Amino acid sequence: MPIRSYQDALAFWFGRINYEQTGMPTDLRALKLERMQALLARLGHPQDRLRIIHIAGSKGKGSTAAMLAAILQAAGYRTGLFTSPHLCRVEERVQVNGQCITPRELTQLMREIESACFQVEAEGHSPATFFEIITALGWLHFSRRRVDWAVIEVGLGGRFDSTNVCRPQVAVITSISLDHVQQLGPTLAHIAREKAGIIKPGIPVISGVTEAEPAAVIREVAHQHNAPLEELGLHFHFEYLPGKHAQTALSWPRVRYWRAPTAFGLPVNGQQPKPREYVLRLWGRHQAANAAIALAVIDCLRRQGAVISEDAIASGLANVSWPARVEVVLQQPLVVLDCAHNRASMAALMDTLRQSFSWGRLVVILGCSRDKDIPGMLAELAPHVDALYFTRYSSSPRAAAPEMLAQLWPGRAPCYLHARAEEAWLAACSAA
Repeated sequence: MPIRSYQDALAFWFGRINYEQTGMPTDLRALKLERMQALLARLGHPQDRLRIIHIAGSKGKGSTAAMLAAILQAAGYRTGLFTSPHLCRVEERVQVNGQCITPRELTQLMREIESACFQVEAEGHSPATFFEIITALGWLHFSRRRVDWAVIEVGLGGRFDSTNVCRPQVAVITSISLDHVQQLGPTLAHIAREKAGIIKPGIPVISGVTEAEPAAVIREVAHQHNAPLEELGLHFHFEYLPGKHAQTALSWPRVRYWRAPTAFGLPVNGQQPKPREYVLRLWGRHQAANAAIALAVIDCLRRQGAVISEDAIASGLANVSWPARVEVVLQQPLVVLDCAHNRASMAALMDTLRQSFSWGRLVVILGCSRDKDIPGMLAELAPHVDALYFTRYSSSPRAAAPEMLAQLWPGRAPCYLHARAEEAWLAACSAA
């Protein structure tokens, strides 16, 4: 049936295969890109009319994208931001200047995409997936809104991701850690090769990868494509100055950023560049690393002619909003919300809490997907937690049962099981 309403649009969209709900296929080559290219051809190749920053990585790509969008918007550019997944509403995935696409806009664009999908299927392609449809819708929305820059976060991997049909101004790889190993491979080198699939011939690459094995893979791929590469720890550097969240005072963290003398933009007099220091509205050393990557991208865009002042950079970093990343949602008791979902991000969360927060007892509510590294995540929590409330989220069949989490819990702290997240929340708040 043709799409007549917002509800029709959502029904058409959510009726497609959704790997976020079912889990990704083990072999990502099954995704291919030919169907995505055929769909975009039917829509007039909207991605080709955009200046794009394309961001892949195991962790940090969403935060880096949010920082870049905030800086570009502060510099006066109309900026599109494409991220996934969403937290509360699907419209969060497609934003222009911080404003989510409206239900009316989504409905109108979905009518065009529905028609294009049927045409592509008539040509012999299998049906477009949930993520392919929102990717096409994002390109189309940004093109229609005539954004100056489109900041695009990869969904999964890079090489076979449906966003990888664009030719960006700069490609970004934020970090490499063990996640989605069933699809991306069992080692950091395997995962790096999938992420490096977004590297294009001659297009600059900014990398935040510092581990030797995956960094070597990214260098190899960049060299094969004759793509200029800048790396964290080699071409640009940062220092994290932790802030403090206390009952009586709040001081936001700061990040110092500087470039190596041998990097692009070598000072005329050959002197060591002075660090640039900025207030950062996101907590944690890992966010300072993401900020350094964003600043290296901004330097790259400046070399390409973009006009971005120091004031715009400072404003963007000081005002960026990226929910569920060490987000304080309640003061009494102090409640921090975070979406860590592999061992590396759980370790970063605990490091940040120890650096910038204080507590008498640490009570944790945890729900996660059953295909994650649950033992690794629990191992990071075990030394610090005073009570743990296992629950599940109700919106996905991938959710791990609380009983499964409890069986894997290695800590001495007591744990409690709750079938519904609301029950776990009430019990944990009462205990706190």
